[in-house]
Amino acid sequence: MTDFPKPNEPGKRRPPPHPGLDLVRATEAAALAAGRFMGLADRHGADHAAQDAMAAALDLLPMKGNIICGEEGRIGGNSPLDSQSMVGNGKGPGLDVEVNAIDGASMVADGKGGALSVAAFAPPGTMWKPGPAVYMDKLVVDRTVADSIGPEALDAPPGWTLATVARAKGKDVCDVVVFIVDRPRHKQLIHDVRQAGARVLLRQGGDVGGALLAADESAPVDIMLGIGGAAEGLMAACAVKALGGAMLGRITPQSQNERQACLDGGVDLEQVLSCRDMVQGDEVYFAATGITDGLVLHGVRYHGDYVDTQSMMLRYETGTRRIITTEHRLK
Repeated sequence: MTDFPKPNEPGKRRPPPHPGLDLVRATEAAALAAGRFMGLADRHGADHAAQDAMAAALDLLPMKGNIICGEEGRIGGNSPLDSQSMVGNGKGPGLDVEVNAIDGASMVADGKGGALSVAAFAPPGTMWKPGPAVYMDKLVVDRTVADSIGPEALDAPPGWTLATVARAKGKDVCDVVVFIVDRPRHKQLIHDVRQAGARVLLRQGGDVGGALLAADESAPVDIMLGIGGAAEGLMAACAVKALGGAMLGRITPQSQNERQACLDGGVDLEQVLSCRDMVQGDEVYFAATGITDGLVLHGVRYHGDYVDTQSMMLRYETGTRRIITTEHRLK
């Protein structure tokens, strides 16, 4: 945080805080920590380093932040960024906070592109709480398609959905590109998309990055489909809303234990959520910093005595998107 002058210092005015820039500092810290693990086949080491760095950066911020949905259910372990953890120095406003220190930890470990560090802020009580849910089915499109896609698309055959996207974009289905995370559970989905004539962009992980690509009308992806983490779904909803795109999601348990936990917790397994259901209000901020080079942002790059990072900052209220390149001098 900037060392602002004290209020009683004569002739000096305190600049207003900027939550978006604070978010970028947190994602930069996580990306810098994770970048050292690129290609070392140490996923857990990268995860822990990034989580610790992001938690330390968040705790410097003037806020009373509450992490809505951590990743402990998916990764099977605990970190300083678990669900309901409090972050910030406790001296500022209350905020709903959603973070993912590494979106695509396996890609960092394997030296593959597209890994990001991401975080989002919103006013208290405005973020949806997945509760015990770990996985959800997701569909993301950009603003040119947003008005053409309704809740029925989650249950429709992929060919129908892809034809709808193609019509809205004024292109043939064979020119539609679909982002899908490469998982065994998506084998039939990948087959159906290809049978419909569309092209598939497979990635090892990183479905928040996939949502960013699908929600950006200038990106080389037209739609994201598939089942991924509920925490990543909430994070993606913040970004998609800020970009003006559309997102549909529905809790989709991947085990009997998860299903029973959802039922015991009162989770509606039939409800189809939009990004506006998942994050309400106008004061939504989202930030991402590249860890490894990808289609969204370039990764952490080392240049002898300094490192540079590239970040994206989105603000829904003003509709702004900033791309920030930062030089970090090494001590």
